[in-house]
Amino acid sequence: MQSLLFSFKGRVNRARFWVASILVSIVYDIATVVVCGGIPAADEPGAVFESIGPVRAIVMLILFIVLVWVGLALAVKRWHDRNKTGWWILIVLIPVIGGLWYLIECGFLKGTAGPNRYGADPLAA
Repeated sequence: MQSLLFSFKGRVNRARFWVASILVSIVYDIATVVVCGGIPAADEPGAVFESIGPVRAIVMLILFIVLVWVGLALAVKRWHDRNKTGWWILIVLIPVIGGLWYLIECGFLKGTAGPNRYGADPLAA
């Protein structure tokens, strides 16, 4: 499980990618409700952090950083399954088209059949 979530090496198939991505989102949503009591409405940027206090804000920041790391690790391994370098994750920086490209390529297209330069076929293992 640790190598799935924190390592940038290897490959991950579509099913594990989707399940792990959804679980990461659920964990963040639950943590937000538990730690912050939900996201309070705020009229000004930054007012949310003032209303939840510094300790809760730090906890949420740490959780956010960990979950971003996990999301990046999953994305890189999904690109590896497509036999592409993990640097392809930067395509999401292109407005609109980048996110759509990422969604289609990593979320819906099948990975490389058999082993590739990034490891064994995750469906065969």
